[in-house]
Amino acid sequence: MIGKGKSISHTSASIAYGWNQEKNAEIVFKQHLVGENPKDITKEFELVQAQNYHCKNNTLSFVISPTIKDGEKLGKNDLTKICQKFMLEMNLKERQAIAFVHNDKKHLHIHLYVNRIDFNGVAFKDRLIGIRSQRAAETVAEKMQLKTVKQVQFEKEFNLKDIRSEIKRRHEFTINQLKSKTFQLYIDGMARNGVKVIPSINKANKLQGFRFEFQGHNLKGSEVHRSMTGGNIGKQLAQHTGAEKFIMQSKNLNLLGKTVELSTNMLMSIAKTTIKKTITRGIGY
Repeated sequence: MIGKGKSISHTSASIAYGWNQEKNAEIVFKQHLVGENPKDITKEFELVQAQNYHCKNNTLSFVISPTIKDGEKLGKNDLTKICQKFMLEMNLKERQAIAFVHNDKKHLHIHLYVNRIDFNGVAFKDRLIGIRSQRAAETVAEKMQLKTVKQVQFEKEFNLKDIRSEIKRRHEFTINQLKSKTFQLYIDGMARNGVKVIPSINKANKLQGFRFEFQGHNLKGSEVHRSMTGGNIGKQLAQHTGAEKFIMQSKNLNLLGKTVELSTNMLMSIAKTTIKKTITRGIGY
């Protein structure tokens, strides 16, 4: 579950957004308020806020987002409990507040609006409110046995490790078993192996590297493995034809129907292979 928070001055517009019926909005929490529409709720907020004319951003706006899977099993009573517990964790206690759940998207989320000014005219201190909101949301998630941001990030990283390994395995098969000799043959070979390779082309129409799409993930070559940068892929392909010949063939590439050139960095990276081999042969002689 994710929690975000900030202080705002546009109370009326925010509450109207929360109440938006186009988003299938439903009130899940209401405290110290009797109004039945955004206009009346705003007036009630303003009556209390009038006690502290120094505070301009006098409303607190929070967005609390459970994970998609958690959201699917949460009923209205559960959402009310989330708001109540979140208010306690944020030490907001006895203040005017109203919360809406938006059901127009698969990812359920709560918009909670709290009067920053209490009934004594004192403004809630909003220093580091974003960080405090996230911590409060994590505490509430733990108490209600919902997934926290840290758990989601851990699972994402764990799954991503397997995705990286599988892309690299298919890359090595395309290079070594299919004996791809050009970038286009490599792209075609990876496509047959279920990985979409997307050339990264800069404004100067030069190829800088590649991105890889696989099972809903989109990663730069360097994010998959250091051997899968544009230059390193070029070096691996050049093994089947020789670096000099490969560079000559790659001066004007036709990739996905577009003519491009190799970037300077890629050319240098591939050329170094030729230089090293030449030096090694010279030493041998």
